[in-house]
Amino acid sequence: MSINIQHRSANHLVVFDFETTGLSPDMGDRAIEIGAVLIEDGKITDRFQQVMNPGIRIPLFIENLTGITNAMVKDARKNDFVMGDFYEFIAGHNLVAHNASFDERFLRAEFRRIKKYFSGGIVCSLLAARRIFQAAPNHQLVTLASYKNLPNDGVYHRALADAEVTAHLWLSMLDELHHQHGQPSPNFDFMFRLTKTPKHQLHKLYQKQTGKEFV
Repeated sequence: MSINIQHRSANHLVVFDFETTGLSPDMGDRAIEIGAVLIEDGKITDRFQQVMNPGIRIPLFIENLTGITNAMVKDARKNDFVMGDFYEFIAGHNLVAHNASFDERFLRAEFRRIKKYFSGGIVCSLLAARRIFQAAPNHQLVTLASYKNLPNDGVYHRALADAEVTAHLWLSMLDELHHQHGQPSPNFDFMFRLTKTPKHQLHKLYQKQTGKEFV
């Protein structure tokens, strides 16, 4: 994680999501859509969304899941150009994604193709939710949206829609940390450490952060 931005507030970052042709860039899969929202001072202030042409066919299963078809991407901009724009959009910001290990693999793979490297931090909102919303039935994005009554348009498996719901989830988690765990202004590094802390040790993390003990 870049030392220059790891201590930036957790309410100032970019939430992003990919739709892809499959599960693994190492197996030749490519991104077909990128969606992202910029959060500044706890508010969504900007958005980024583009469908892109991966240069390979989209499997029928993915077409049915996402609604993104081969016909839609045929005349879309190539991945390299879109990812160059996205690199500029996220410059200087940390990132959040739901099930971030998946999105991070594609992010880094697509950036490698254009000789770019992201040096900021990436935190997984799914891992954070498992610790902050432990009573949720499960921690899939659609479940958490219902559990916390998050704003959404009912669309899933489209990049911008998923990024927007994840952004609202992230802000909801920051609110929960503030009002239930005495953490009014966590920075990004704290959120990263939270996702790596076992649930039974979270109280120690909160205590260390504030110098107080919260029940």
